Amino acid sequence: MDAKYEAQKLAFAPIYFQCMVALRDLGILGYISKHNKGVNIKDICTGLNLSDYGVRVLLEAAKISDVVEYIDDDTVKLSKIGHFILKDELTRVNINFVNDVCYDGAKLLTESIRNGKPEGLKVFGEWDNVYEGLAHLPEKVKTSWFEFDHYYSDDAFPFALKIVNQTPPRYIFDIGGNTGKWAFAYCDYDPNVKVKILDLPGQLNVARKNVEERGLTDRIDFHQINLLDSFQKIPQGADTVWMSQFLDCFSNKEIVQILKNVYQASDENTNVYIMEPFIDNQDFQAAEYCLIGTSVYFTTIANGNSKMYSIKVMRKLVEEAGLEVVQEFPLIGNSYHTILKCKKRV
Repeated sequence: MDAKYEAQKLAFAPIYFQCMVALRDLGILGYISKHNKGVNIKDICTGLNLSDYGVRVLLEAAKISDVVEYIDDDTVKLSKIGHFILKDELTRVNINFVNDVCYDGAKLLTESIRNGKPEGLKVFGEWDNVYEGLAHLPEKVKTSWFEFDHYYSDDAFPFALKIVNQTPPRYIFDIGGNTGKWAFAYCDYDPNVKVKILDLPGQLNVARKNVEERGLTDRIDFHQINLLDSFQKIPQGADTVWMSQFLDCFSNKEIVQILKNVYQASDENTNVYIMEPFIDNQDFQAAEYCLIGTSVYFTTIANGNSKMYSIKVMRKLVEEAGLEVVQEFPLIGNSYHTILKCKKRV
């Protein structure tokens, strides 16, 4: 019976998820949280100008999901789970990402697996992958995408800066630099370093605007590149190559192709850093759960062929490309990330 109940949770999971979004966005959870000893349902309805029917439907869903607790038939208070839905930044970012970016396209997961393409991306536009269309996504969707992307890396940056600075760089290639967050972080950390951001044109347009606004045009430059095109080569000249949450956006074969491109642009003194949240290198089950769920996003929305990788697989791909891992920095700071420091194998 326990197993059957768990199966029904999965069967109704999309409906209950939307109930939690509604409870949060309608202000019901926030209203309840202001009353630690409980609040009458009628007061919720009056305070938020909502119907008794609608509030009770949502609260019944919240009760069975352990998001609220009933003190009596008409009085509720927030549970610990409800507190996390309302107050926890990780939960907020994940809910918004799933709701705004993943939810509508998730129904096309079966077709995505069958066809090897992100069929769910069609709900937003006709692109081969989400990165080509990122600049054109609806503003709310784009905001949720970038918040998700940045949340999982920003906490790691202060510790990553110290690790990279163990061998102080002069010229960093930030591959897949996106909006420029790493470039800005390192320029703030070291006033002498210069950075080249390598990415697709849509992302570079955003990064270029951010660089101009920060007055860093003399220290940060750009190189437009599609790394899935084997004829487009990474230029030489960097003493440090940085890839943060980048390689998980590609298939095994594509990762090897990219790393071989890094190989040809490097010499024996170039330091190559790969920062990723590896699914088999987490302290908490919640982190592993989120990362595996993110793989399904890659399948349905992002590109149809990438995922969150294990550290064992990434080591193998690094070696296949002609590089070698010379040092590992597991779970840096309070983040989910591990940094692999690599060198050209000679």
